[in-house]
Amino acid sequence: MADNSYRAGFACFVGRPNAGKSTLTNAIIGQKIAITSNKPQTTRHIIRAVLHRPDSQLVLVDTPGLHRPRTLLGERLNDLVRATWSEVDVIGLCIPANEPVGKGDTFIAGEIAALKATVVAVVTKTDLVDKETLAKQLLAVNALGEFADVVPVSAVANSQLDTLVDVMVGHLPKSPQLYPDDMLTDEPEHVLIGEMIREAALEGVRDELPHSIAVLIQEIIPEDGLTKVYADIYIERQSQKAIMIGARGARLKEVGTKARLEIQELLGTKVYLDLHVRVAKDWQRDPRQLRRLGF
Repeated sequence: MADNSYRAGFACFVGRPNAGKSTLTNAIIGQKIAITSNKPQTTRHIIRAVLHRPDSQLVLVDTPGLHRPRTLLGERLNDLVRATWSEVDVIGLCIPANEPVGKGDTFIAGEIAALKATVVAVVTKTDLVDKETLAKQLLAVNALGEFADVVPVSAVANSQLDTLVDVMVGHLPKSPQLYPDDMLTDEPEHVLIGEMIREAALEGVRDELPHSIAVLIQEIIPEDGLTKVYADIYIERQSQKAIMIGARGARLKEVGTKARLEIQELLGTKVYLDLHVRVAKDWQRDPRQLRRLGF
């Protein structure tokens, strides 16, 4: 690219759990790349999504939320997050408009203040509050630290997303294109498919179960107009297996149906999905099992 005004670089959204980071990534890219759920620590993989514009390329890096780790998996995810933060050009600190600024926000603002990245404050979920509440929240966020910009947005209402992208792109370095024009993500297909199955499995499960769920894709077999996907859902205890399968297999069937529709949209073919639930005792604390499950 000969144009020396072209900008390209990496950005990520950070914030406490449920601040709207993955939803924002999907809304900006215009396609589902990152899984979303109201369960804390939904995101476990670093997923890069590329927004192509005539004058720029914004690579959004979706990361797990920083949290107080209780397991080896938690420690590894935090390490991954910090490593990513140290490498990106722009960080968007996401703070929901409908919740008071709290200790978690202050902690993360302090963590990122010393990094080389330009920090932009992003007040999310503005569709959930009135103008007066939003104005107060913007003042509270401004008091949290030194930000290059403060941008209120709503991913759900598609409000101010272009403004946010303009702001973030403005802080990217001048650079040639980093990815080919047709690339939306550099994430392997099997990881995206595994994440879609895990997202479906997260819906409606009790508190202790979300962290225990992992998905391993065993095989993907493309045939004429049909893709066969064989996957195992791992949980940590035998008692959780019954919850995941449900009465007469009803819950697992529900998970399969929801995930299959998402995977069909991703692949653009009909999908046959074969799911099995397996127990890997305390896998979040076991280095060998963590490796096998891709962490």
